[in-house]
Amino acid sequence: MAVHVGDSIPDVTLAVMGESGPEQVSTGDLFSGKKVVAFALPGAFTPTCSAQHLPGFVDSADAIKAKGVDSIICLSVNDVFVMDAWGKDQNVSDKVAMVADGSGVLAKALGLELDLTERGLGVRSRRYSMVVDDGVVSVLNLEEGGAYEVSSAEKILENL
Repeated sequence: MAVHVGDSIPDVTLAVMGESGPEQVSTGDLFSGKKVVAFALPGAFTPTCSAQHLPGFVDSADAIKAKGVDSIICLSVNDVFVMDAWGKDQNVSDKVAMVADGSGVLAKALGLELDLTERGLGVRSRRYSMVVDDGVVSVLNLEEGGAYEVSSAEKILENL
């Protein structure tokens, strides 16, 4: 069953690239005591994700944070090395945290897996954006299939 508004973010371990290499980070560390905008996408370096979804949040980061958001998190079922390289390729800087859900543990815990096995991509995350207040989902914009219609940075700005 998919996550809903009012649900808490499950406690799982993800990864980020630190100064000396990969570091584990818990969802508690990412979401507790903060107002966070998180968005997930099927894969790094894929067409819609690279041309629209991530760049939209990078371009809108200042406007989003001006609405009282502490951090913006990009999630994908990719390893931490890919997420780091993609962030550098997209000139993310410190505007968006590139968080790897390498084994899809968060996507599965949220009930938001997207099976792209037939396309050779394995099981990924559905595309979505959300606002999380102190670990609780307050806004959820969930896409159907591979669509990109409701999870944009512009939509999040409307929601804030």
